[in-house]
Amino acid sequence: RGFGSSPGRLIYLAIGRKAMIGTTEALIIGGVVLLLFGAKKLPELAKSMGQSKAAFDEGLKKGMSSEEDEDEEA
Repeated sequence: RGFGSSPGRLIYLAIGRKAMIGTTEALIIGGVVLLLFGAKKLPELAKSMGQSKAAFDEGLKKGMSSEEDEDEEA
Protein backbone atom coordinates (compact mmCIF):
# COMPACT_ATOMS: atom_id res chain seq x y z
CA ARG A 1 0.00 0.00 0.00
CA GLY A 2 1.31 3.40 -0.96
CA PHE A 3 1.11 6.70 0.86
CA GLY A 4 -2.49 7.80 1.30
CA SER A 5 -3.96 4.56 -0.03
CA SER A 6 -6.13 3.98 3.04
CA PRO A 7 -9.69 5.17 2.28
CA GLY A 8 -9.99 6.78 5.72
CA ARG A 9 -6.86 8.87 5.19
CA LEU A 10 -7.62 10.25 1.74
CA ILE A 11 -8.27 13.91 1.18
CA TYR A 12 -10.57 14.53 -1.73
CA LEU A 13 -10.90 17.83 -3.53
CA ALA A 14 -13.79 17.75 -5.93
CA ILE A 15 -13.25 19.28 -9.33
CA GLY A 16 -16.58 19.18 -11.02
CA ARG A 17 -18.19 15.82 -10.40
CA LYS A 18 -15.84 13.39 -12.10
CA ALA A 19 -12.25 14.26 -11.15
CA MET A 20 -10.93 13.68 -7.63
CA ILE A 21 -7.53 14.56 -6.21
CA GLY A 22 -6.03 12.27 -3.58
CA THR A 23 -3.71 13.10 -0.70
CA THR A 24 -0.50 12.61 -2.65
CA GLU A 25 -1.64 14.81 -5.51
CA ALA A 26 -2.83 17.53 -3.10
CA LEU A 27 0.57 17.53 -1.37
CA ILE A 28 2.40 17.75 -4.69
CA ILE A 29 0.21 20.62 -5.87
CA GLY A 30 0.71 22.38 -2.52
CA GLY A 31 4.48 21.97 -2.81
CA VAL A 32 4.53 23.37 -6.34
CA VAL A 33 2.41 26.35 -5.27
CA LEU A 34 4.77 26.94 -2.33
CA LEU A 35 7.78 26.87 -4.66
CA LEU A 36 6.16 29.18 -7.21
CA PHE A 37 4.78 31.82 -4.85
CA GLY A 38 6.87 31.47 -1.70
CA ALA A 39 5.72 31.24 1.91
CA LYS A 40 5.20 35.01 2.28
CA LYS A 41 2.79 35.21 -0.67
CA LEU A 42 0.60 32.23 0.27
CA PRO A 43 -1.70 34.07 2.73
CA GLU A 44 -2.22 36.85 0.18
CA LEU A 45 -2.91 34.29 -2.54
CA ALA A 46 -5.39 32.39 -0.35
CA LYS A 47 -7.19 35.62 0.54
CA SER A 48 -7.55 36.65 -3.10
CA MET A 49 -8.78 33.17 -4.04
CA GLY A 50 -11.40 33.35 -1.28
CA GLN A 51 -12.54 36.77 -2.44
CA SER A 52 -12.75 35.53 -6.02
CA LYS A 53 -14.84 32.53 -4.98
CA ALA A 54 -17.18 34.76 -2.97
CA ALA A 55 -17.63 37.09 -5.96
CA PHE A 56 -18.25 34.11 -8.25
CA ASP A 57 -20.86 32.64 -5.88
CA GLU A 58 -22.57 36.04 -5.62
CA GLY A 59 -22.67 36.29 -9.41
CA LEU A 60 -24.21 32.83 -9.65
CA LYS A 61 -26.91 33.78 -7.14
CA LYS A 62 -27.72 36.97 -9.06
CA GLY A 63 -27.83 35.06 -12.33
CA MET A 64 -30.13 32.40 -10.92
CA SER A 65 -32.46 34.96 -9.35
CA SER A 66 -32.69 36.92 -12.62
CA GLU A 67 -33.56 33.69 -14.48
CA GLU A 68 -36.31 32.98 -11.93
CA ASP A 69 -37.66 36.51 -12.40
CA GLU A 70 -37.74 36.01 -16.18
CA ASP A 71 -39.57 32.70 -15.75
CA GLU A 72 -42.20 34.33 -13.52
CA GLU A 73 -42.79 37.12 -16.07
CA ALA A 74 -43.34 34.69 -18.95
